Amino acid sequence: MKAIFCGLLLFAVGALREAPARQRAASRDERPGRSQTAPTAARVLCALGSTASPYNAYLDQRPTGDAMELAGKVNAALLAMCRPNCPTLALFRNSTAANLMLIIDGARTKILYKPEFFTSAYDNYGDGGILALLAHEVGHAIDMTAPPSWMKSGWTPELRADAWAGCAFAKMNLGASALRAGLTTLSKYPSPAHPSWGVRLPALEAGYTQCGGTLSLWERAARSEDAK
Repeated sequence: MKAIFCGLLLFAVGALREAPARQRAASRDERPGRSQTAPTAARVLCALGSTASPYNAYLDQRPTGDAMELAGKVNAALLAMCRPNCPTLALFRNSTAANLMLIIDGARTKILYKPEFFTSAYDNYGDGGILALLAHEVGHAIDMTAPPSWMKSGWTPELRADAWAGCAFAKMNLGASALRAGLTTLSKYPSPAHPSWGVRLPALEAGYTQCGGTLSLWERAARSEDAK
């Protein structure tokens, strides 16, 4: 489980060790005439929200314990699908992030979440909602290194990440309520590059069934009015 799961934990702990240095750097950058944004622009691979405001890497903070626990479930679900080529990811919370982002920042690939967004998503959709959001972003990262044979070559990166999310749903053995919440959350928070929900749902279903999900359970969840 070290490839992804420990990567997340390692970078989360690393964020604590780096905090004093980051704070000193931020303090220097707060002087008149100094930029407070990261010295180099991060490359955004996926953003579920507006990226109009600049991302400030100095404000990266350790994720909450709850977020780490749910990220660990996603990692454990998808680990066997990408081994031995699993990517190493860092998970941070950052008030300047879009709702949820996957970026390449220098030598590191990061998943960033805005704290108030995760709070709102959890209040509305519970664990299932957060698991779905994280699975989509992890799916982007895994697809760059270990695309499966069942993935359709004509799918866009967003549809491929959706298919990975569907796979994660199956591997996590989500019940009907959590599965419904996950689908609803993904439908409510698309990226600007996402096609319509009617196009996305078959990709999610394909990932779910290819990874061992129960079709009858999927059909019950997908028929929910909230997931349309």
